[in-house]
Amino acid sequence: MITYLKQIWRSDDLRKRILVTVFLLLVYRLVAHIPVPGSDPIALRQFLGQRNAAGALGVFAALTGGALNRFSVLLLGLSPYINASIIIQLCTVIFPKLEALSKEGVQGQQEINRYTRWFAFPLAFLQSYGFLLLLSSTGVKIVDVSFPFVLAPMLFVTAGSLFLMWLGEIITEKGIGNGISLIIFTGIVADIPQNISALFVAGQGKMTAFWLFAFVSIILLLAVVLFTDAHRIVPITYANQGAGRGVQANIPIRLNQAGMVPVIFAISLIAFPTIIAQLLKTADRPFIQQIVSFINVNLNSQQPTIFYIVFYFLLVMAFTYFYVSVTFKPDDLADSIQKRGGFIPGLRPGQQTASMLAKISNRLNLWGGLFLGVVAIVPLIFTRYSDLTANDLIISGSGLIIIVGVVMELIRNINAQLLAHDYEKLV
Repeated sequence: MITYLKQIWRSDDLRKRILVTVFLLLVYRLVAHIPVPGSDPIALRQFLGQRNAAGALGVFAALTGGALNRFSVLLLGLSPYINASIIIQLCTVIFPKLEALSKEGVQGQQEINRYTRWFAFPLAFLQSYGFLLLLSSTGVKIVDVSFPFVLAPMLFVTAGSLFLMWLGEIITEKGIGNGISLIIFTGIVADIPQNISALFVAGQGKMTAFWLFAFVSIILLLAVVLFTDAHRIVPITYANQGAGRGVQANIPIRLNQAGMVPVIFAISLIAFPTIIAQLLKTADRPFIQQIVSFINVNLNSQQPTIFYIVFYFLLVMAFTYFYVSVTFKPDDLADSIQKRGGFIPGLRPGQQTASMLAKISNRLNLWGGLFLGVVAIVPLIFTRYSDLTANDLIISGSGLIIIVGVVMELIRNINAQLLAHDYEKLV
């Protein structure tokens, strides 16, 4: 380990990139402590500390690295940029022009990224208004949401989200690893020490459940590490132009082809009814009140019911198949293999190869979706069947998958930089 760290430090370019990354992440954490001017974050913090606080707000507070608790200018986090990225990615399948642009290599991807950044701006502005309106509907007086006074906090929150998006791109360009992923990773782990200390101070009667959850989390951590790198090797033979046997190669198909996207989709969708119920709780009609009551009882993440846990699990499974069906194209892959003179041994090029690739992908999606769903609902099971609340948990299942993915990607990037440094010394 010490030798590995020395190798990293001796590489001038790698050392510079790591220091730039650490500095920019520190800037992110400093800005996350700047409250929206004219707000009352103390009232919000007291409201979020209640066990029965709005479920959607509790989940959002955990995903923003404490920015919501402080009513920071970064309270939206990167959610507008992430939502814009998902929408643009889905649009590349719907609109032929965007699909053609996505196939133009690096230049096409840069153009799509530009569209994503522009789309994130109005999305952040709309989300800021919706979120401020949601907070005001809880009865907690944080800011004045009447027009035109609401425009000022909306602009502050929108600027904070765009600043975070810009910071992530600077980290990607000048630092090490994917900047957006590193910011999300930092936001997740930032409040873990504080949550643990608060539990030890005021968590009498919860320690047995806490240590059990910690043990289960370690097991899940090891499983997620293996799960992230798991893949199925599909052998490919390319015809040799000269004499002799063909060239042997393979195509790895990952067990988790969708990454964290199914969990992000599921969280967004399952939190949406709670947000609507919060906005409609003052309605006078009995029918609407019954719907609001059903949502508050059965779709509350702070007090998850069996219905909530099963529904969340099924959503993760469904979005796993949906996202992979959008991003993984067996027909295009089979056509690419055929054009390069390749074939899967025992199968004819073309439709038969595409059918086999689709069959393999569906089988991997089944096990990948099951694993994602299990990891996502384990913290909910502890919340339901123990004295632990959502605020007492060290980390959520989705956060665990994000942390493992980001750390493994960072290690791969560092190793690649070290190999390039060693190659330059030999040259």
